[in-house]
Amino acid sequence: MAKDPVCGMDVDEANAAATAEHQGEKYYFCAPGCKAAFEADPDKYLGGEKKSGCCGG
Repeated sequence: MAKDPVCGMDVDEANAAATAEHQGEKYYFCAPGCKAAFEADPDKYLGGEKKSGCCGG
């Protein structure tokens, strides 16, 4: 299981709603909205600051 970097949900890599690559790493998302938020500001989510709950899809 991977962890959605935006909302913190556990995401099954095989069934992820969306994926993105950043600096050679692949990230998995529970919903397209989480991917969009991540792509808008990846450093916000990789720096340890995470929202609680899901952003929805």
